[in-house]
Amino acid sequence: MASSLSLSKVITPNAQKSAYSPESLRSRSIKTNFLAFDPSSTTKFRTNSLRIHHESPFKASFRVRCSQTDGNGVPAKRTVLHDLYEKQGQSPWYDNLCRPVTDLIPLIESGVRGVTSNPAIFQKAISSSNAYNDQFRELVQAGKDIESAYWELVVKDIQDASKLFEQIYDQTDGGDGYVSVEVSPSLADDTQGTIEAAKWLHKFVSRPNVYIKIPATAACVPSIKEVIANGISVNVTLIFSLERYEAVIDAYLDGLEASGLNDLSRVTSVASFFVSRVDTLIDKSLEKIGTPEALNLRGKAAVAQAALAYQLYQRKFSGPRWEALVKKGAKKQRLLWASTSVKNPAYSDTLYVAPLIGPDTVSTMPDQALLAFIDHGAVARTIDSNASEAEGIYNAIQKLGIDWSNVGNQLELEGVDSFKKAFDSLLDTLQEKAKSLKLVNK
Repeated sequence: MASSLSLSKVITPNAQKSAYSPESLRSRSIKTNFLAFDPSSTTKFRTNSLRIHHESPFKASFRVRCSQTDGNGVPAKRTVLHDLYEKQGQSPWYDNLCRPVTDLIPLIESGVRGVTSNPAIFQKAISSSNAYNDQFRELVQAGKDIESAYWELVVKDIQDASKLFEQIYDQTDGGDGYVSVEVSPSLADDTQGTIEAAKWLHKFVSRPNVYIKIPATAACVPSIKEVIANGISVNVTLIFSLERYEAVIDAYLDGLEASGLNDLSRVTSVASFFVSRVDTLIDKSLEKIGTPEALNLRGKAAVAQAALAYQLYQRKFSGPRWEALVKKGAKKQRLLWASTSVKNPAYSDTLYVAPLIGPDTVSTMPDQALLAFIDHGAVARTIDSNASEAEGIYNAIQKLGIDWSNVGNQLELEGVDSFKKAFDSLLDTLQEKAKSLKLVNK
């Protein structure tokens, strides 16, 4: 069974307000200030209200009851995701991909503007579905080895998905509508290997609205610069600390400057700053410390660090150096909030979405986070609503003896290891599938 959910919901913007509508949340004085998001205080997401079904590999169909029309009287499908982009400048993306890719269409109609994938997503998609069997059989019978067959399967999904987002890409002049595909996680410590893999994957996919994902490991930061300098758009993934994030920004700027291109408008990038995993790790340390001060900081570290990352973003993409690049058409490397699903069931199910809304950002959401925000998310600029308190939380955690650099390093190692295991597991699964389909000798 695939990891994706089957979605079915009637969205009625002008219907009687439900207990989970943005209006009702505001009437209960739940503030949009990011520090007002007490992790355990806001309403939990009711899966039964959305009738989520798990029996289908991937059926995402929002049944939208259109209560708004355009100037020609044609029904216009609206969700809170449209408001997120149009009113606050944040692009909602979907953190999942599997076949049939056409099931992304209802999500796009509901306001989704891009897709992210990773080795773990494809491991779940391919290992739990028969939708890949026919192509896989043809590839193996044509003499492809298992890893080559893997890339053929993945690239087909990426190409098919990118086609669906072409209109958004064109409408925004290359500013949005991207699909992301990651280089092999086995190259996370290989600078040159990552550069070559990114070039190869970019050529193989051959689509303008595809980001090549490169991890923000120390070894791969120089790779990012080189790949950008070659005119390839990049999604930098697995960013867990402010220090590494600044190095990623510098790599992007260095790459643009080294490209020698007179028109930089088609070389874009996002920096994927991971959120929920930060709280998962730091909360454990806070609970070990056990003081009232420490326990009061649970569920606040990740959002505070993200708010400081946004401040860093604003500083780095301003001033003479950046303005010189803007004259050549350069676009800002947008901050992308990743790992937005809530790991602790005691926390609000929109904890890593609602407090991180701001212009020129992306929020990529897996099924549960996406459904929760559509169901009861409120759209308001929250990312910089209380920057001084964010800094206070960040410093308070450091003073308790929790080293942010160590947190970032540990999470990076865990993230890379997780993707490596998913990648290796999928190759093993494909090998077994080849045997079960009697394509190779047992």
